[in-house]
Amino acid sequence: MRPLTVAFAIAIIAITAFLFQAFIGSSSSQQLFIEEHDSLSVTPATLFTPEKVWMAPDTNTIPQDEHGKLILYGRTLMMHTSKYFGPYGTVSQSTNGLNCQNCHLDAATRPYGNNLAVTASTYPKFLPRAGKVLTIADKINECFLRSLNGTAIDTTGREMQAYVAYINWLGKDVKKGHVPAGTGGIKPPPFIYRAADPERGRLVYEQYCTRCHGPEGNGMLAVDVLKDATKQQGGTATAEDLYYYPPVWGNQSYNGVATLYRVSKLAGFVKNNMPYPVSYLNPVLTDEQAWDVAAYVNSRERPIKDFSNDYVTDLSKKPYDFPFAPYADSFPEAQHKFGPYIQMASAKKKGH
Repeated sequence: MRPLTVAFAIAIIAITAFLFQAFIGSSSSQQLFIEEHDSLSVTPATLFTPEKVWMAPDTNTIPQDEHGKLILYGRTLMMHTSKYFGPYGTVSQSTNGLNCQNCHLDAATRPYGNNLAVTASTYPKFLPRAGKVLTIADKINECFLRSLNGTAIDTTGREMQAYVAYINWLGKDVKKGHVPAGTGGIKPPPFIYRAADPERGRLVYEQYCTRCHGPEGNGMLAVDVLKDATKQQGGTATAEDLYYYPPVWGNQSYNGVATLYRVSKLAGFVKNNMPYPVSYLNPVLTDEQAWDVAAYVNSRERPIKDFSNDYVTDLSKKPYDFPFAPYADSFPEAQHKFGPYIQMASAKKKGH
C-alpha cells in the first residue's frame, strides 16, 4: 500500500472515532438534560417550544344580548374611565381623570401589560395588604382609591356590575390555578447590584419619556392632542378622555399607596411597555434603566394617602419594596424604597 494511501486511511479512522465519541458524549449529555427535566413528560420537541403567551378573547365573541351589553359597557369603562368618573364625569366625579387602561394596557388585554387575565379565576382571595378576603368589586375600588386617587364607587351599581362582567369575560378561558405566560401581575426586571438611582433615572426620563409625559410629568390633555395629529402616537385621540398621555407624578397621577409606587412594579411596567410603542417583544430600556427611571418617577411629588392599615395583620407579608416603614426586617426604609434588594430575604422569596 502506498504511504499516501496509508496516511489517508489512518486519517479516516481517526475522524470516524472522533465523531463516534462526540455522538456518544452528546447523547449522554442530552439524556442527562432530559432526565433532569422529567423524562416522563419532556420530549426534544417541547424543550425548544416557545412559551405560549396569553391572548385575550376576541371581542366578536361577546354575546349579543343584555349580558353582552354589560360586558361591552365594562370594556368602555376600562378604556374611557375619565368620561364617566373623572373630574367632569357623567356618573360621578370620583377620580383624578386617568383611565383604567393607563395601568392595565389595551383595555387590560396586553401580555405583560398588567392585564387582568387571571383576576376572574383568583378572586375572591385573601390579600395581605388589606388583611382580608376581597372580591373583584373590592379590588376595583382599591384601584379607584389608589391608582385613580379617588373615592370608591357603588358596588351594587350598573357600572361596577359592568366592570365585573368584563373582567369575568376576559378570564373566561383561564382555568383556576393556571397562570398563563404574560399574566399574573407585573413582573419586575432582574435585580441590579445597587440601589435604583433617581438621578440616573432623570436622564433616562429626559431621553425616552418627556415626548409623551412632558418634562414636568403632567402628561398631555386629549383636547390638546386633538389639535395636533402628530402627537397622536398612542392611538387615535378621542374627546371622551381627559388625558391622552397620563401624568406620571403630581396631583393628577397615582398616589403613594398605589401598586406602581412600588419601584419594582413600575420598573417591570416600563421595561415591557415603554416608551410607546414598545412591548415585551422589543424592549428598549436595559434593566438598569428601567429600575432607575422608576426610581426617578417615584421620587417626584404625588398625593400620599393613609397607609397605616396596610399589612397590619402580618408585617412579614409586606413587599420588599413597600416604601413605608415599619418592616419585619432590619433594613432601612430608604433601602426598601430603592434597593439594593439582592440580599433581602423577602425579595428572594419572590423568585429573583
